[in-house]
Amino acid sequence: MSVPLKRYHFNVAEFYRMADAGILTEDDRVELIEGEIIEMSPTGSRHAACVERVNRLLNRLAGEDAIVRVQSPVRLNDFSEPQPDVTLLRPREDFYERAHPAPGDVLLVVEVADTSAAYDRGVKVSLYARSVIPEMWLVDLSREKIEVYAQPAGGSYQQMAEAARGESVTSKTVPGLTLAVADILG
Repeated sequence: MSVPLKRYHFNVAEFYRMADAGILTEDDRVELIEGEIIEMSPTGSRHAACVERVNRLLNRLAGEDAIVRVQSPVRLNDFSEPQPDVTLLRPREDFYERAHPAPGDVLLVVEVADTSAAYDRGVKVSLYARSVIPEMWLVDLSREKIEVYAQPAGGSYQQMAEAARGESVTSKTVPGLTLAVADILG
C-alpha cells in the first residue's frame, strides 16, 4: 500500500522568514512557485551571456521609459515570487525599493532556457498568463528560437509566435520594441 507524501506549501512571507532564519541563503538559487520552493538550474556561460545581451539590448531601447531588472523577484501573488531572467518594468522613482514589482508593474518577462525550456514552457508560461503578465518571451537556447506569448486571458496566453535566426521578435505590448533573434542568441 502506498502512502501519499505530504507536501508543504509556503507563502511569500514564510519564504522570507526562512531566509531571515538562515534556512535559505543568498547563495541558494531558489524561487517560490505556487507555494513550492523550486531549485533553479545552474547558470551556464551560454545562459549568462544571453541574459546579459537581452539586458543590454533592452536598456538601450528602454532609456528612461522603463526599468530593466535582471534575475530579480516579481511578486505575482502570495504563493509565487519567481525571479525571471530579465524583466521590463514600468518606471518608478524608487526603482521598486519599497517592494518587489507586482504583475501590474510588468511590461515584459524574458526567461532564458538552456536546459529548463520544458519546465518554463509547462509551468512558468501558464503562471505568468494566470498573473496577467502582458507578455512573456521564452528564449530557447537549445532550439535557437524565441517564443513570444501575449494577450493573457482565462489563465493562458491567447497568442504565441516563434522566431528563429534571421528573424526578429516584436513586442505585442511595448511599442517600438523589436529585436533581431541573432542579437539575442549571439
